[in-house]
Amino acid sequence: MLIETETTPNPATLKFLPGEQVMASGTRDFATPEDADVSPLAEALFNLGDVTGVFFGRDFVSVTAAQGVPWAGLKPDVLGVMLDHFASGAPLFKEGSAAEIVVPAESFDDNPEDAEIVAQIRELIDTRVRPAVARDGGDIVYRGFQQGKVFLQMQGACSGCPSSTATLKQGIEQLLKHYVPEVTEVRAI
Repeated sequence: MLIETETTPNPATLKFLPGEQVMASGTRDFATPEDADVSPLAEALFNLGDVTGVFFGRDFVSVTAAQGVPWAGLKPDVLGVMLDHFASGAPLFKEGSAAEIVVPAESFDDNPEDAEIVAQIRELIDTRVRPAVARDGGDIVYRGFQQGKVFLQMQGACSGCPSSTATLKQGIEQLLKHYVPEVTEVRAI
């Protein structure tokens, strides 16, 4: 089995492509070792000691190294864990875990009067933004719309990425403002 790796805009995060489906649908972000308790793969990656984040996408796993940890030493260990996992056919999540139930980070109750605006924002994020962000090893999740402000959560390689602010302001904010005039600002939460 060959697992390819790709760099991401976040120098602390590498994207690993096992050549097979990782998640059948959706994504899953593990920001702490406690979050990883539901996944043998995420748990094993955190157990390496120098991993501070794991993210499962459709066909990739992004892994974030602790600050100051060089990838040259960590990458072989991460590849070993992933090879063992995918070659064995082990499940991604533990049986009986609430793996698919993810309590959202901060979310806002959208005003029902903004339903059409929110639908436009969600469609643009799902069709134009998320695929581009996934290519960089991350995801972006809609969390709310209030008084012209769109609230988004960055995950995977995008969380803590030095270029995430530029992505939000010069990329996503401009796109949303162009297609949805009611949008005045985009904020990360």
